[in-house]
Formats: sequence, structure tokens, C-alpha cells
Amino acid sequence: MDIQAASEQLAQRAGTLLTQRKVRCATAESCTGGWVAQVLTSVGGSSAWFERGFVTYSNAAKHQMLDVPWAMLSEYGAVSVETAAAMAEGALAHSEAGIAVAITGIAGPQGGTPEKPVGTVAFAWGATGAPTDTSLEQFTGDRTAIRWQAVQHAIAGLCRQLNRR
Repeated sequence: MDIQAASEQLAQRAGTLLTQRKVRCATAESCTGGWVAQVLTSVGGSSAWFERGFVTYSNAAKHQMLDVPWAMLSEYGAVSVETAAAMAEGALAHSEAGIAVAITGIAGPQGGTPEKPVGTVAFAWGATGAPTDTSLEQFTGDRTAIRWQAVQHAIAGLCRQLNRR
């Protein structure tokens, strides 16, 4: 099974879990440009559990739409678990969702540094009344492969969070 098909299967699983738990989901995406929201909403009936998606590609968008502090962006950079956590928490604060996933990373082919090479992606999963979980991953491949790996990791993490509820 390819990564796109696997991601779509995970989205169906997330939809089932969200429905069972009566929770709505929001996404806050940077390097994936809305792909997580697209994959989630490709599931029939997703309007019952998908609340909204934020595509915050620029730092200004992260600040304006999700209240990510400028000081945080300056200190840690856009690609950091700190920024991802603030994005997830901002998505919860600016939506009716009970759970949110956030992604920010470097899909390439440009933009990498020795400290944060192409393929570095930060994730956060936030839920109302629970601590925000984060992870920092290093994916390989071209831009499309990195983005699909990020989508799959984000939705798998969403399922893990929902299984804990």
C-alpha cells in the first residue's frame, strides 16, 4: 500500500474515532499546505467531525490566525515543536474543535540548514483539557514524499491521541 492510500485509511480511522468520542477536529498546517485537512475531509461524513483547517504558511499568518507569539517565532523559528504546540493551541482557541493537529516543517528542496535540514517537520496534537503532545521528525525524499510522510504522521498521531480519550 502506498503512503497516500495509507493516509486515507488513517483518515477513515480518525473519523470513526472522532465520531465515537463526539469530538470535532481542527488542523493548523504550514509545510503541508492543507493536505491533512484535504485527506481528512475526503472521508464521507467528515462534516460531522471536521471543524476547520488553518493554512498558515507564513510567520505572519501563524501570528495573526493562531496567535503564535513573534518572540517564539524569533527564538525557536517556525520549524520547532514550540511553534507547532502554539499552532495547535491556537487552532483550538480559534475554533469549536476539541482536538487539533499542527504541522510546520521544511519540505524542500530549498530552505534547509545544517541545524534543520530539509525533511525536518515539527508536529503537535492538542486537546481541550489535556497537555499538548509534540514530536520532531526527519523525513526523507523529495518535496512530495516529505509532505505525504508528514500527513501520515499527523493523522496517525491524531488517532493515537483519540485512542487515549
